[in-house]
Order: sequence, then structure tokens, then C-alpha cells
Amino acid sequence: MRTLRLHTALLAGLLASCTQAGATGIPTLQEVIVSGNRPGLIGVAESATEGTVTAKQLANRPLLRAAEVLETIPGMVVTQHSGDGKANQYFLRGFNLDHGSDFATTLMGMPVNEASHAHGQGYMDLNFLMPELISTIKYRKGVYAAEDGDFSNTGSARMEYQRQLKAPFVDLSVGAHRFRRLLTAGSTEFDGFHLLGAIEVAGNDGPWDLPANLHKRNGVARLSRGGAGNGFSVTAMAYQSNWTATEHVPERAILSGEIGRYGALSGSDGGVTHRYSLAADWASTDEAGASRVNAYVIDYGLNYFSAPSGFIDGPQGDQHEQADQRVTWGGEARRTQSIAGFDWTVGLQLRQDRIATDGLYETVARVRTLTVGEDRILQTGVGLFLEARRQWASWLRGTLGLRRDQILAWVTPTGGAFNADNGGRADAGQTSPKLSLVFGPFGAHGDSELYANWGYGFHSNDARGATLVTHPSDGSPADKLDLFAKSSGSEIGMRSKPLPGWSSSVSLWQMKAASELVFVGDEGVTEARGASRRHGLEWSNYFTPTQTLIIDADLAWSHARFQEPVDGNGGSYVPNAIPLTASLGASYEPGGAWFGGLRLRYMGAYALEESNAQRSTPFWIANLKLGYRITPTLRLSVDVLNLFDRQANDIEYWGGACTRGEQANGSCGAGIDGRLIHPLEPRTVRLGLRASF
Repeated sequence: MRTLRLHTALLAGLLASCTQAGATGIPTLQEVIVSGNRPGLIGVAESATEGTVTAKQLANRPLLRAAEVLETIPGMVVTQHSGDGKANQYFLRGFNLDHGSDFATTLMGMPVNEASHAHGQGYMDLNFLMPELISTIKYRKGVYAAEDGDFSNTGSARMEYQRQLKAPFVDLSVGAHRFRRLLTAGSTEFDGFHLLGAIEVAGNDGPWDLPANLHKRNGVARLSRGGAGNGFSVTAMAYQSNWTATEHVPERAILSGEIGRYGALSGSDGGVTHRYSLAADWASTDEAGASRVNAYVIDYGLNYFSAPSGFIDGPQGDQHEQADQRVTWGGEARRTQSIAGFDWTVGLQLRQDRIATDGLYETVARVRTLTVGEDRILQTGVGLFLEARRQWASWLRGTLGLRRDQILAWVTPTGGAFNADNGGRADAGQTSPKLSLVFGPFGAHGDSELYANWGYGFHSNDARGATLVTHPSDGSPADKLDLFAKSSGSEIGMRSKPLPGWSSSVSLWQMKAASELVFVGDEGVTEARGASRRHGLEWSNYFTPTQTLIIDADLAWSHARFQEPVDGNGGSYVPNAIPLTASLGASYEPGGAWFGGLRLRYMGAYALEESNAQRSTPFWIANLKLGYRITPTLRLSVDVLNLFDRQANDIEYWGGACTRGEQANGSCGAGIDGRLIHPLEPRTVRLGLRASF
């Protein structure tokens, strides 16, 4: 705590001093609104792999899940291996991000990733998003920005909701498998204030033999005045969801006919979750500089039931429950100002998670039969960051950044026969320098730039792993692990406009992770997976041949390996690290009667285990949206998801499991290794009707 107080005092002094000087300087991405995620960034961006996605780009994008808005980030893949109420699986830059361990996301300044989460570190559930309300998604990749802290090894995304809508609307969607969704939203103005409100109610059974029975309720109310640079807003949100899940299953169970392609091993997997939040932000821009402050409080809960291994432990099944109940509060304050020829940004970020229950339990049909481990956690993180930007010459600008993070956690065991000796205090910190150089603009029309970036980053590890003495499952000795898993990265890139309306960027990057340490929530332990190294190449294109048509195409290749062969099979492949992804999309919006969008995504084959003897099957998928405006205030649309009805797998793993039949005939033993799959949903048609007022 002494270290936390010292850094806080130093930052307070810097903030005070910054308010005394005058400002000029180079433009920053935070101060510029661009019309697309690539064009308009010359002279503003600090890397070839950052950008802004706008509401216009999302308007005609067919979406199966709300979290797929992140697939607007070149190279990002969003999948699911369980039910629709659970956080998605994310993949980027050769990382299996699991549910968000190395990609940080915020909405209106509120963090989405959960630290020391019952299911997995960095758990990032975006099911509460309303894509229709998003105004911008500002993203960047890599560890090169000082404002990015925990969970941002591969990058970050900052999402904002709109402050006002063009017109109130009611949107009703229905589709196969009892899909239904009602969204109503609108805004009004009074005495210089804007009040926005939205309510969403949705349900879905999905194509699964075991109906998903998803029930989702979602609401937003936002009061604001002014804009993002000068103004304030207060936002209240409430989200609840409950569902039944079809987990990934052994492929052999489908091939043998024991279950159907959309079948399940367990009949009671699924969960309930909620997220209630209140957030406020204030911003002011004057001749001297710009200030911004935000604060938030979030009440979050999850009770998740799953049996990923099937029936290894007996005919009753291997189901367990992971429970997480917490209140998270925090905020950020920053000031940007020009001093001595540099544009300085100094900021303080504070977050505290008060986790009342962080537990793992054995269950049968969602009834607890044994407490494996249960803890109460108080975790506080402070991040201090400083950036200095300067235009050194007409062809050179640069940003030097420095970040200090400190985490203090108290873990108190509250249940579990072998968990009593665990717990205690964990305290650690890390200093992360950053550097970005931009050469240009150059070319005949000043439409090209070169970038060089370097920096250190990290993701935190679960506080329970940092205070572990014995394995809560069996009482065997366990090694404590560091709170920080350090990383370093660099990239070079180029952004240019080869032809009118065509913006293109290419980047070559590399990253080293000191350790792939992750807490395995299914087992209640932290697993060490060794240091790793990754490098890759990315190419992104954004083309507007006319004002009514947007075409984008992205290609991402990566190479991920452990630095030392893994014990057991001698392999060095990082499981589930996707080496090749590609996407192609078009959005047509002429302003007349017809509109639409088409998306194609390719996901290449990847290693399922370290030796690379077992690999996934590559696949591509297409989604289509087509709409017609019946009147200026009434429109009809149809989404066709998995347009060509591809029978591929949304995700594949390799691991041990046992079916009910294998348990009954005695062939299971300690589990049978094999391919575990979760199939793509078949072709699905959804009709939408929107009325504006």
C-alpha cells in the first residue's frame, strides 16, 4: 500500500503541474472523429494497426452474436464453445484469448474484463452489448500505448454508446429455433440535456437438440450534456440472462451416433448472469489543454454449470459450478497539455474488485454436492501513465510512454476441504516503457506513413494462483505464481492510399511472453505453460469506390511457439493459436430503398496440442443482410447467417472426456483423449422489422 500511495501522490503532483502550462501540439486519435477505421488516420495514428469503427460500418453488418462487433478489428475471430449467455472465445495474433485474457475492452470507460474470475482470468462477457447503440469502437493492437494496462497484450478496444439518436425506433426480429428479439430505443432533448433510453428483450433455443431456452433482458439509460470533448454523461445499465448450454462434445460421440451433431452430453449445463452498472464521465477542452475524468461501479454475478469432460467421474457426470459474485468500482483521470514543446498526457487509473464469492463446486443437475474451493477476494489495481508526444520534423513525430502498474490482493478462503491453507496477501508491480515513431506523411499527395512501435505489457494472473499453497482439488503441494505475466512486443508498419478511396495498411509484428500462466477455473489451479514467442504479418484494406459502397478485406498470419519444448510430447506448438485468418466484406447503403451487407470469414487450421499431430479443420463462413425501406420510417430486413450452410466447427480442442455410453461399458478409465468440437450453427434466417418515429 505504501507503493500505491507514493505513486498516487506523484501523479497528483504531475496533474497539478500540467494545468499550469499552455497547449499546442500534434493531433491525437482521441480528439479526431474519422468516417472509417482506416481512411482519415494519416497524420493522426501512432501505429499501422489502430483505427476507429463507426456506427455506419456496423449498421449493415449481419451479426449472429453481439460480441461479433469486435470482428471489425482486422484479424479478430469471435466464436463460442458453449451457450449464448456465456462469454465468447476470442482469437487474435496467434493467441487463444480464451474469454479475454489478453485483449482489454471497455464500454464508456467501464472495464469488461474480469480479474480473478471464477471461470477464467480476464473473462470478457459482451452479451450485454446493444450493437445498434454503438457510436465508435476505437481499437489498437500491441503493447505500445501507455494508457493500456492489464489484459492488453494483443490490444484493446474502447467502445462508446451514442448520446442521442436520430429518431426513436422499435426493432422486432424473429427467426428459426424460436429466436425473438425486441429492441426499443429513443432519445429526447430538454434544457440542453440529452436523455437516451433503450430496452432489449431476447430469447432463443438455437439449433441444439437440448433447447438453449435463452432469456435475455437488457436496459440502458443515459443522461448527457455537450459532447465527448466538452460535456458529461451519466449512464445506468442493467442486464440479466439465463440459459441452457450445449457444451463442446467428443467428436467420436457424433460419429458413432451416440448423440446427434447438435447433441449434448449433459442435460443441465448452462447458467445465470447479471451485470448492473452506473458510470459517469466528464470532459473539458480549453486553450490550455484537455481533461477527462470517469468513474464507475459494477455489480456482477455468474453461476455457470458445465461438464466439459462428460462422465469420467461416474454415471452422475462431471458437472461443476463456477460462481462469481462481485462489485467493481474505479475510474480514471487524465490531463493532456503542451509543455516545453511536448504534448504531455498524464493519467491515473484505479480499480478495485470486491469479490464476495469466487468458488468452484461439484454439482449434479445444478445441485451442489461438494465445495472444491471458495474464496473471498479484495483486489486493488492502480495504473499511472505518462506520454510525451512531439512533432520533431515535418516528416517525423514520436510518442514516448511510461506506465507503472501495482496490484494488491487479499485472498480469504471460505470453503473447500483442501483450500484452508491457501490465501493471504499478494502484492506486485511492473513498469512498462513504450515508444512509437511515425515517419511521414510522404508521397505525391502526402497519403502514406511508416510506423515503428515497441513496448512492454502484461496480463495479471488470478490472485488465487498467487496465494496458492495446496491444490484445492486434492491437497497436493502447489507453487505460488507471480501476479504479473510480463510481455514485450514490437512492430513496423505502413499505411497508405494507393488509389482514391482505397486505404491500405500492412504490419510486421513480434511478441514475447515470459510465461503463459493461466488459472484453470475448471480445476481450481494455475497452470504454467512456459514462455512463448510469436510473430506475424497483417494486411488490412478499406475501399470506398462510391459514397454508397464500402468494401473491406483483411489478412492476418501468425506463428506461435513455446520457447522450450513441452514436457510429455516434446512439442512447441501453442494449442489453438490460429495461424491464418482472412475476411472480406461489403456494405451497401445508397440512401434509397435497398441496403445490405455481406461478410465472409476464413479461419485456418491450427494445432490442437503441442506436438501438432492433431490439427483442426479449416473453414470459411458467409453471412448476409438484405433490407428494404418500405417507407422512410419503416424498413424490413433479412439476415441469413451461415449463408451456404457450412457444416464446420465453431471451435475444436483436444482433450480427455468420456461419454455416457463409454462410462456405462467401462471403457472410459481416466478419460479418452480425442477431438472436442462445438459445431457451427446451421443456416439461420432472421427477419427484422424496424419502425422509426
